[in-house]
Amino acid sequence: MVNRFWNWSQNNDNGERTLFLEGVIAEDSWFEDDVTPAAFKMELFAGSGPITLHINSPGGDCIAASQIYTMLMDYPYDVKVQIDGIAASAASVIAMAGTKVSMSPTSLIMIHNPLTFALGDSEEMRKAIQLLEEVKESIMNAYEIKTGLTRIRLSNMMDAETWMNAKKALEMGFCDEVLYQPVKIEAVSNSFTFSRRAITNSLMIKMRDVIPKTLTKPSQEPPDNNPTLDPNARVNASDLQKRLARFQFV
Repeated sequence: MVNRFWNWSQNNDNGERTLFLEGVIAEDSWFEDDVTPAAFKMELFAGSGPITLHINSPGGDCIAASQIYTMLMDYPYDVKVQIDGIAASAASVIAMAGTKVSMSPTSLIMIHNPLTFALGDSEEMRKAIQLLEEVKESIMNAYEIKTGLTRIRLSNMMDAETWMNAKKALEMGFCDEVLYQPVKIEAVSNSFTFSRRAITNSLMIKMRDVIPKTLTKPSQEPPDNNPTLDPNARVNASDLQKRLARFQFV
């Protein structure tokens, strides 16, 4: 029986496919399992078009996560990842395959060092330690590609078993956006104020250029206490309307 921890849904309106990855990833290891990985790959490449991958998983088998990550990276269309609840441990590795990674504001990502069970003498223990170190390096490759963080910093975060809420994950580069954020009214208000000022300034400049001076050139004679406008310097109202009609103000 195929060990399924995923489900597909087809959106017939726009052709986008939806994949739900929920629960423990491969309770039975993929290491010696030819059926489960093959079934996932066949279903992944059986269709086409962009995929939205919903993740809510505490993690599981790192071999399974590695293979799923690689399959999603090889998929020739966009893979949008949405973390609905938690993407911990191996599930966080799969999330790094997203073309775009979004998180619910209540969701979490957790990264930590891989673990295993070992039995035997000191030589077997040393081999187990070496294996875990190499697995950790392979996991950091995925984190490094997505976040751009240094390997030293990623290694320290894994050593400490780091939990990240959506905002912290965004800050660290593990996701690209936090969903359902409210519109910032202040930013809209500032934009309107600036636009009104810009329109006013533009109007004043255009009026200055359009309307000619109506007073005659100052003479050397003392100013007249009762000045009169030169009739020849006046502007006809219809001519002024024609000039102003060339400009549109919005």
